[in-house]
Amino acid sequence: MRPPSQLKWRADPNFTTFKVKRRELVIHRDIASQAARVMRELGELTSAVEAGAGNRQSAYRLDLGDGRGLFARRCRRGGLIASILSDVYFGITPRPLTELAVTIEAMRRGIPVAKPMGAMIEWLSPVLYRGFFLTRAVRGMTLWEFVKADDDPTVRRHVLEQARAAIDIMHSKGLFHGDLNLHNLLVTQARDSFSVIIIDLDKSRLFDAPVSVAMRRANAARLIRSARKLDPSGKFLDAAALWILSRD
Repeated sequence: MRPPSQLKWRADPNFTTFKVKRRELVIHRDIASQAARVMRELGELTSAVEAGAGNRQSAYRLDLGDGRGLFARRCRRGGLIASILSDVYFGITPRPLTELAVTIEAMRRGIPVAKPMGAMIEWLSPVLYRGFFLTRAVRGMTLWEFVKADDDPTVRRHVLEQARAAIDIMHSKGLFHGDLNLHNLLVTQARDSFSVIIIDLDKSRLFDAPVSVAMRRANAARLIRSARKLDPSGKFLDAAALWILSRD
């Protein structure tokens, strides 16, 4: 297996860093003038009781008040440890900043991802932190939401093929997704045309060449497990649909 490229956050001319007390915000220069507002709203979300969107209910929309918006994903743990630590992480290399570096490089390579707009870290101690990852807000719905909402078999097959194409590009450009599932494929529409973008690159890895067959199959297996968990009866995703999503 080829080693992944070791991407760590480094200063980028398209991003600016602001530090206020325990909070560190890295934000795209296009919205740097909104840094104080973004930092304040993200701070409020750390104590929010209302659930967000997504499979961990951790995604929120931020309205910048000028017609533009952001999606902010609060870093949250899954599994049993979530009941103990929830949104607290350990380390000196914050995961949201690593995800920002990976997503910037993925976009540069032509992988269909949401435009990365920044990340915020709130340090609780020198090695404990909470974090948010920011992207440009995109109108759309997850692939799981889409297949439940659209009952036109022709349109559904087209969208599944678009999802397959996005995954193929991802693999050919050297990206292995850390958690490929039906919630992390976002269906967007422009007039009568649909496309699919890949979101949530936390724990994903970039390679300097196309990913191996074994890694492609690992991503496909995880995606199919997601489909069978969400749709055990195959009401929305039959065998033909699963074949489109998982074929080599």
